[in-house]
Amino acid sequence: RGGGLVEIRDSEACPYYCATIIRGVKVAPSPRWLARRLEQIGLRSRNNIVDITNFILHSYGQPLHAFDLNSLSGGRIVVHSEGGSIKALNQLDYRLEPGMLAIGDASRPVAVAGVMGGLDSSVTDSTTDILLEAAYFNPASIRKTSKLLQLSSDSSYRYERGIDPGNVKRAAEYAIALILELAGGRIDRSEEAGRMPGSPKIVNLRPKRANAMLG
Repeated sequence: RGGGLVEIRDSEACPYYCATIIRGVKVAPSPRWLARRLEQIGLRSRNNIVDITNFILHSYGQPLHAFDLNSLSGGRIVVHSEGGSIKALNQLDYRLEPGMLAIGDASRPVAVAGVMGGLDSSVTDSTTDILLEAAYFNPASIRKTSKLLQLSSDSSYRYERGIDPGNVKRAAEYAIALILELAGGRIDRSEEAGRMPGSPKIVNLRPKRANAMLG
């Protein structure tokens, strides 16, 4: 589905994907408040872009990923399950068998979808343009890939248990606002592909009953 900035070739494993290009960012150390928030939960501050995605992940439960746009062949994203190989952020090489969901550019996988990004497309101090990923992945697909590769992460932990579809766009918008504030730059383009699954469920809550059960 799609053929512009984003193309989804496996809509069952990836029903929805949004990519936002932000140009002219300045990758630098995070402000103290952001670095401290991450340090308080045992994470090491890396840089303002990566820290923002981690902050959103742990604050709102929505995994996000930032790619160095200039490292993406063709400057586009192709979501597929066609196999390939990748050197992940942990500096280990992985072979993706057909059926394992990957985030690719025009020629190769650049991330294990919902699990871990690739080293070659990661944000570095020299990055000036980024592509921010916000997506909804099928929990079973992520769980299967993570298990087969014996590779897990904070992102896969959440994706394989099911994230809130209604939170994807809101989390992405907050991340974009923080990036523009802390790293500068400008939004060049944003594109959505696919469709968000399901609809919000109505839950009846009786405060008196809840209080009685909670004590």
